[in-house]
Amino acid sequence: MAPVQVKKICCIGAGYVGGPTCAVIALKCPDIQVTIVDLNKARIDAWNSPDFNLPIYEPGLVDVVKQARGRNLFFSTDVDKGILEADLIFVSVNTPTKKSGVGAGFAADLNYVESATRRIAAVATSSKIVVEKSTVPCRTAESMRTILEANSRPGTRFDILSNPEFLAEGTAITDLLNPDRVLIGSLQTPEGKDASQSLAEVYAHWVPKERILTVGLWSSELTKLAANAMLAQRISSINALSAICEATGANIDEVAYAVGFDSRIGPKFLRASVGFGGSCFQKDILNLVYLSESLHLPQVAAYWRQVVEMNEYQKSRFSKTVVDTLFNTITNKHIAVLGFAFKADTGDTRESPAISLVRDFLAERAFVTIYDPKVDEEQIWQDLQEACPTTPLETIKKQVNIVHSALEACKQKEAIVIATEWKEFREIDWQTVYDNMSKPAFVFDGRLLLDADQLRKIGFKVTVIGRGDRA
Repeated sequence: MAPVQVKKICCIGAGYVGGPTCAVIALKCPDIQVTIVDLNKARIDAWNSPDFNLPIYEPGLVDVVKQARGRNLFFSTDVDKGILEADLIFVSVNTPTKKSGVGAGFAADLNYVESATRRIAAVATSSKIVVEKSTVPCRTAESMRTILEANSRPGTRFDILSNPEFLAEGTAITDLLNPDRVLIGSLQTPEGKDASQSLAEVYAHWVPKERILTVGLWSSELTKLAANAMLAQRISSINALSAICEATGANIDEVAYAVGFDSRIGPKFLRASVGFGGSCFQKDILNLVYLSESLHLPQVAAYWRQVVEMNEYQKSRFSKTVVDTLFNTITNKHIAVLGFAFKADTGDTRESPAISLVRDFLAERAFVTIYDPKVDEEQIWQDLQEACPTTPLETIKKQVNIVHSALEACKQKEAIVIATEWKEFREIDWQTVYDNMSKPAFVFDGRLLLDADQLRKIGFKVTVIGRGDRA
């Protein structure tokens, strides 16, 4: 049996992964019709909006969608039609960490994956290649295959592939156009290898063949978790060292710079900060912890759990530094938090360190003003309500104000906290900010973003993560 030539692709899930990935596939494969489906009508309407006011912010995404939408890229709420017509189906739905039940706080919630899989089985009248694109625990593909085979119609067969994404938010389009690697996992049967080849030929439209890696199904699923765990481990390692720097007077920037010159280590992901966030790092490590415990490997579980614990420690350590520096109390003090996204060049706030910081400041009864150039107000209120579940939103709103410029956020404040490394925060008129602040005026740089010496010349009291008083 020869590999199927893919002519029509359906992607179930129009979020941060499915939207950009399939938009780029459509751009690079004009001979393939790509339809992205989602039950969320508001989200699909945004993808179809005439002014390209897309539901997610990602540099370069609008240009890609402009070129392909209406040509061979379509967005629809008609999930069944998408499934029926497709040769290949990406399952790219949300897999959040479970909040209750077995594995709560660690295991991935596969409810959406299972629902999508059951829908494919119920609707499909011809054979399909089904590709898990969501970040999933090891051996999820096996569960998907069991569901599909148990519910399939006579004469239809389903081949399951794993094709994890390795995108970084803020550079997702660049990552898609020029990936380090594309990983495709399949069963090592003739049919599985044919299905793998079919997907490889889609990517080969623009990705060099030597960068398209074909491996076993379980290796592919584990590789995604492993890659994110090892990247997060580097961040927690440098953050752990930043605490030592603060205690000794060393400078974490200088330490990281020198360490990064070692060709075995390299300079990437060695930038100390208030902590990592995003939808993947914490979720994938907790997934790995749960997997290790399920496999009766408690030492392995404890090792990876420590990466997350160090991240939590870094966030709480930073908020404590703010309180300690402001004369051991921030009750009734006014603090500006600049940035709410988990990192620059995205509007995503999932697991953002800013959420933890604001929650801690509210617990100390401070008044907080927040500014972020890309995060919607509604999202900030939702995140704060989740972070403070016992506090009514009306009470939170008495302590928190959301504004639309950095200068406005900083006016008449006792302290400014840099929580996200947006470039525009470097370019603020800091002299004007200083003139309009209560004195002494404090700046806490949680992202190694600002020129501390310049700020001190203006008159600010500056605390930078990873730099001790003696630095």
